[in-house]
Amino acid sequence: MSAKKDGRTSGKNQEKQKNVSIQNNASKQKRISGQKQAFRQKLFVASAAVIGSLCIAYLCVSFYFMKHFFPNTIINGQDFSGQTAEAAEAFFKERTEGYSLTVIANGSGTETIHGSEISLTCREGGEIKAVLKQQNAFQWPVKLWNKKASDVQIELSYDRAALEKRIQSLDAVTSEQIPASSAFPKYDGNTYVIEPESCGTAVNIRAVKECITNSVQTFAAEVDLKQEDCYETPKYTSQSEQVTSACETLNTYCRASITYNMDVPVVVDKALISGWLSVDGDMNVTLNEAAVREWMREFGKRYDTLGSSRTFTTPAGKTAEVSGGTYGWSVDEDGETALLIDHIKKGEVLSKEPAWCQTAAAHGAQDWGSTYIDVDLSAQHMWYVVNGGIAMQCDVVTGAPDASKVTPAGVYYVSEKLSPTVLIGEIQADGKPEYEQEVDYWMRVTQSGIGFHDADWQPAFGGDLYLSIGSHGCINMSKYDAQTLYSMIELGVPAVIHY
Repeated sequence: MSAKKDGRTSGKNQEKQKNVSIQNNASKQKRISGQKQAFRQKLFVASAAVIGSLCIAYLCVSFYFMKHFFPNTIINGQDFSGQTAEAAEAFFKERTEGYSLTVIANGSGTETIHGSEISLTCREGGEIKAVLKQQNAFQWPVKLWNKKASDVQIELSYDRAALEKRIQSLDAVTSEQIPASSAFPKYDGNTYVIEPESCGTAVNIRAVKECITNSVQTFAAEVDLKQEDCYETPKYTSQSEQVTSACETLNTYCRASITYNMDVPVVVDKALISGWLSVDGDMNVTLNEAAVREWMREFGKRYDTLGSSRTFTTPAGKTAEVSGGTYGWSVDEDGETALLIDHIKKGEVLSKEPAWCQTAAAHGAQDWGSTYIDVDLSAQHMWYVVNGGIAMQCDVVTGAPDASKVTPAGVYYVSEKLSPTVLIGEIQADGKPEYEQEVDYWMRVTQSGIGFHDADWQPAFGGDLYLSIGSHGCINMSKYDAQTLYSMIELGVPAVIHY
């Protein structure tokens, strides 16, 4: 009984303690909640105070910039940061009164343009106030962080015609205008070197006008025309790639040396080549090909023997002169001109023979060499010379002294050998050839049909028989002599026919 009572009492006590604990927790939570609410109220009040202060400060500064220029405000080159429009107007008014601009010229001293000469004044049209009005005062925070200057130009009032006239009267404009000249490659007698550029004294009048006008607008105290690039400048300097490249090309051409192996060597080198070279204003190098061709033409005239007059000693010891014919040296002028130009452009050094259209046995007056046929029309005699010695000789009968039958003088060569053959004359009006003659040995020397052949119809040879029974132009020989000559000569053997 007693034990049951103690158990009930203990349960009641535990329940009572639990209720007390719940009440204490609720009270504690209520107290903490109140503290948080009080903190929030204080934070709100503080934040509102700060924001309010910032707003007031922002508005105050905004109101300030309604009357003052933003930082980094440049008007006509002058800094008016934080200043009022009235202060700026006063500044411009003060500066226009008594303003002068010193113009520094290159080599002609200095000159002064006074504001009074051009009626310089600051306009009263409210342009400066308009600049202030255009700025949005409420954007001042952006302007504080943005360091970029706001450069504004306002119109100053001045007599434009007077300024134009004053500029035109400057010594820099009226003095001798020596134009600028570019650097260029120059031949110094040995090689091409770069001649430096020259700036000259000629001004760029457009640049001068713009520069001086801007200086007046910004109240500049002085302007240096050279520093402001108001002078004409050379197109190319000594450092320009075009100039150095042209110089290199010219020196490449002048390194060429072509030696023609003639009786006396003929050299084409820089002494000659430099006279054929030129450079234009755009630094384009030109080799005067017409001049090269003309030089080659003179070279050909000097060394061509084809058809030229030659003086020599006959096998009989007589001094004779001969010209014309189809045998001799002839330079291929067109072909060799092209080759020479190519050699020069490549800067080649070489020795060579020129290109020939036709060659001969030797250079010199007697270009037929030491093996040839000699026909003396006056003596009516011929010799076959081999290596300078007479291999055979005989009398002949040549063409009759008639314009259509005379044997042509000149230096030729044997171009055809036939045995036997039929010689056919020109076709007459009746359609028949002038003659048809069979011969055993034929040796042609001209394209018109002149040659050596046997003529057994001739009663004799030599003397003056050609005057009465001369040929149609061929050199008539006895069959024995014709056979002998035919057996000894080869195609290409020169034939010198002379008086």
